Amino acid sequence: MQSPEIVDQILILHKQGWGQRRIAKELGIHRQTVKRYIRQKMWIAYKRQGNSKELHKITGWLEKAFHQHRGNAVVVHQELERLLGIKVGLRTVQYAVSIFRKDLLINTQATIRFETPPGKQMQIDFGSMTITIGGLKQKIYFFAAILGYSRRQYVQAFEGEKQEHWFQGLDAAFRYFNGVTQDVLIDNARSLVRHHNQQTREVLFNERFRAFARYWGFTPKACAPYRARTKGKDENTIKYLKRNAIAGREFASFADLQAHLQWWMREISDVRIHGTTGEKPLERYQKEWPHLQPLKDRPPFFQIRELQRVVHNDACIEVDTNFYSVPWKLIKAKVTVHIVEERLYIFYGSQEVARHSICYGQRERSIQSQHLEGIIGAKHYFAHDQDCPELLRPLEEYEAVVGGRL
Repeated sequence: MQSPEIVDQILILHKQGWGQRRIAKELGIHRQTVKRYIRQKMWIAYKRQGNSKELHKITGWLEKAFHQHRGNAVVVHQELERLLGIKVGLRTVQYAVSIFRKDLLINTQATIRFETPPGKQMQIDFGSMTITIGGLKQKIYFFAAILGYSRRQYVQAFEGEKQEHWFQGLDAAFRYFNGVTQDVLIDNARSLVRHHNQQTREVLFNERFRAFARYWGFTPKACAPYRARTKGKDENTIKYLKRNAIAGREFASFADLQAHLQWWMREISDVRIHGTTGEKPLERYQKEWPHLQPLKDRPPFFQIRELQRVVHNDACIEVDTNFYSVPWKLIKAKVTVHIVEERLYIFYGSQEVARHSICYGQRERSIQSQHLEGIIGAKHYFAHDQDCPELLRPLEEYEAVVGGRL
């Protein structure tokens, strides 16, 4: 809005025959502003839309709504009319809530430093960065873990950020630290967390991640949605990794990158003076290590898992919410499941009766047609052409295992 003096000059110059562009250039204002005042032929005081006095009466409601909707004045404007029936202009609402914006910014940035005792917590996360490997630019994903007390870090590079990469990173971190913390704090990664209610803080972890946590004996924790600052130690690890270990470097191969990260952890990260603790992470780790849960010579989670299952009536067993077929004559029988890397092997006694590739989703079904041969409706089930592997053994051998033909 322009002052009355500027408006007078606009009108005088216009009467003298000056064009709108020339007036705008002369006075240093926008041409549309000149056009508006020429059309009005006088200065008119700006009138704020709506009744701002009405909003003064509900300042408390406005402040609560503004913080609830994370500073989105548009949503506050919508709720104002929907819930209270107050119709005012958006500009009026924006002006009314502007006094709360500074407090919202402070609350968003404010962080209470939360220190954990030795062996209590490890934080993990993934970050990505495009780097040059073998002369080609490639997006690389970095798994990072940090012990909450000592600030000792572990990092590993991957070519993806799938669930198996999280598990492989955690497996390697536990071996690098030679122990397991009581808790592992994560962000709300979709491959690990199925649902996290922001209001009730109820967390539903992925079934396979829960199995992984039980295998290693830690309690998974998820930071509050949209509050990654609660996992600030690991957020800083990713930044430190990018700026110190990776920035400006090129690598001859992926193996060369992994070797560089091992060197960087050993020669740089472990022995620097940490800005918060004032100690070297490796020295502080000596105090934390006795409080970690021992590994007990457990192999990596992906290396082998042994489970016992009963075959369902649909000739399938369930593992981590997914279903895998076995010969139908083993229905109701107890079988042993071995999971080795990304393959699942099913045994009846000492005999291998089925093998499948691991399903990484939820409630997926891996069905092999030969396992259902002889069941009414099996041909209809496989009416659509499917690529199925050959029998591991002749069907007669399976029948011999379960005591002959039924």
